[in-house]
Amino acid sequence: MKKTSRRVVVVGTGFVGTSIAYSMINQGITNELVLIDVNKEKAQGEALDLLDGVAWGSQNVNVWSGDYSDCKEADIVVITAGANQKPGQTRLELVDINAKIMKSIVTEIMASGFDGSLVIASNPVDVLTYIAWQTSGLPKNRVIGTGTTLDTTRFRKELALRLHLDPRSVHGYIIGEHGDSEVAVWSHTTVGAKPILEYIVNNEYLNVDDLEGIADKVKNAAYEIIDRKKATYYGIGMSTARIVKAILNNENAILPVSAYLNGEFGEEDIFTGVPAVVNQEGVREIIELRLDPKEKIQFAKSVAQLREVLATVKD
Repeated sequence: MKKTSRRVVVVGTGFVGTSIAYSMINQGITNELVLIDVNKEKAQGEALDLLDGVAWGSQNVNVWSGDYSDCKEADIVVITAGANQKPGQTRLELVDINAKIMKSIVTEIMASGFDGSLVIASNPVDVLTYIAWQTSGLPKNRVIGTGTTLDTTRFRKELALRLHLDPRSVHGYIIGEHGDSEVAVWSHTTVGAKPILEYIVNNEYLNVDDLEGIADKVKNAAYEIIDRKKATYYGIGMSTARIVKAILNNENAILPVSAYLNGEFGEEDIFTGVPAVVNQEGVREIIELRLDPKEKIQFAKSVAQLREVLATVKD
């Protein structure tokens, strides 16, 4: 009998997990949504709250709080659980406690008989995606981190605001660590297919001297939000929903996810944010950009920093 359900399990019903669930329901991405949390009453409450809005959504969605046995029939399990980033704390400083949590969660998921794709949204996402892959035993293409998907939307937004344009008309990527060493790829940033460095010549809104400040603002966006409201969740919620949608709909969409490098960009045996084709098999292929000399150095430094942190928790 052909399977007609599209089941997504979200592990962790904090701000990020519930924002992902809310985004998926509003966009009609899945028709079965399971919430799992160590605090079972919290998961039950969130499921009931989300169900109250299903009648206004684009399709009927069955939402419930469950346990790891529900992962067996899931197409995708999204993991958001872990300690939250505190004001002034870097994502990489979360690694010890969250690596232990990730290993425990993935072990439970795989014990259910799960054979779908894992999407990791916990921080530090690049390191924890590696831990999830190592623990799960799944093929590397079916373990995906949210990577620099959120950073890239912030990048496009900031440029669009400065240029007085629709962000959907600005294209470019942030690559590398989802964090302080991320790299803005100016050499492949375009506006209406025109390279950004050409577009801003004699532009009344933006000039080349502004670019470094924009990259810094994107890099520090999370700190700015956390200082004001203690957490970030709407942006990552919508970004994660976009990745889930690409997998479930077999879109072959190019998204800057945390993917396993096997020689691409001159790096191997590491997960980090790079443009990749995402479909029902997970990562179909990585789009290897020809970086300029400065970007190559920055990317290599970003990966080296991730390796250093990964070595402290890697089996």
